[in-house]
Amino acid sequence: MPENKLLMFENRLRKVYKHFAKIARKQQVACFRFYDHDMPEFPFVIENYNGAIHAAEYKRRHTMEEAEHETWVAACKEIIAQVVAIDPTLVFMKMRQRKEGKEGQYQKLDTAKQERIVPEGDLNFIINLTDYLDTGLFLDHRITRNLVRQEARGKRVLNLFCYTGSFTVYAAKGGARSITSVDLSKTYINWAKRNLQFNKLFDAEKHEMMQGDVMQIINDLPKDTFDIIICDPPTFSNSKRMDEDFDVQRDHVTLLRKLLKACTDTGKIYFSNNYRGFSMDRDALPASIVRDITAATTPFDFQGKLHRSCYLIQK
Repeated sequence: MPENKLLMFENRLRKVYKHFAKIARKQQVACFRFYDHDMPEFPFVIENYNGAIHAAEYKRRHTMEEAEHETWVAACKEIIAQVVAIDPTLVFMKMRQRKEGKEGQYQKLDTAKQERIVPEGDLNFIINLTDYLDTGLFLDHRITRNLVRQEARGKRVLNLFCYTGSFTVYAAKGGARSITSVDLSKTYINWAKRNLQFNKLFDAEKHEMMQGDVMQIINDLPKDTFDIIICDPPTFSNSKRMDEDFDVQRDHVTLLRKLLKACTDTGKIYFSNNYRGFSMDRDALPASIVRDITAATTPFDFQGKLHRSCYLIQK
C-alpha cells in the first residue's frame, strides 16, 4: 500500500484518538472505541482497553498477497502504537471472521492467553484480547448496564444470553435480590462467575449460573417471577447444542411473549440485538410499553456508528 495512504490513516487516527480520549478522560471512561471503519482501505474497529489496544480487521477482498498483507498489518500496528503512545506489544491485532461450523462464536482464535483486568466505573472486568472473536466486554452497553444497576435493588433479575456476565455484575452491585444468568457456552458462564468473584459480589444463594439453550430454558420459566429481564440474543444461531436455529427478526415475538409471561406486573425487559435491519413487531406484543431507547443508551464513542437497537418493554 502506498506510503501516502498509511500517512492518511495515521492522520485520521491521531484526530479521532485525540477527540475520543479527551471525552473519555472527562467522563472517567477507561475503555472506549475510537476508530470504526473510518477509512474503507483500513477496515478496523479499534478500541482502547485501559492502555491496551484491540484492533480487529474485518475480512474483506483485497489485492494484497499474504506476505504483503502481513507487512501492511505490521505497519498499521506500528502506527496505532505511535498514535496512542504505547509499546507495540500492547497492540493486539485480530482478523475478525466467523469460524466455520455451528459453534464458531465460542471457538478460540489463538492459543496464547492474554487476559487483563480493566475498570468500568467502580467495577472491574476480565477481558481477553487474543483468544476469542470478542474481548469479553461489549463497550456499547455501558449506559444500559448502569440503567440496570440503578433499578436492581431488591429485584429478581434474569440475564439471558449473558455472555461474560457484565449485566449480572452490574445488577449484583446494584443490590439485586437474586440473579439468574443463562448462556449456551460453559466458557462464558464460568467467565461470568469469575467476573462476579473478582468484584467480590458472588453469592451462591443469590446467583444461579445456568448453561443451556436459552430458547428451551425460557419455556420452563415460572410465570410472574422476574422484575428485570436482560435479553441480548445473537442475530442468528444454529449451534448443534440447540434444538432449533434462532433468527432474531423471525423469532423475537415468540421470545418476548414468553419473557413477558415470566415478568411481574411491573417487570421490565431490556431487549437488544445487532441485526441492522431489525424491525420490532410492537402490535404482536401484549405489552403496555415498547419504547425504543437506542439513542438514550448509545455511548459517546458509538454515536452515529451503532448498529444495534435497544428497547425497554414493560408488561
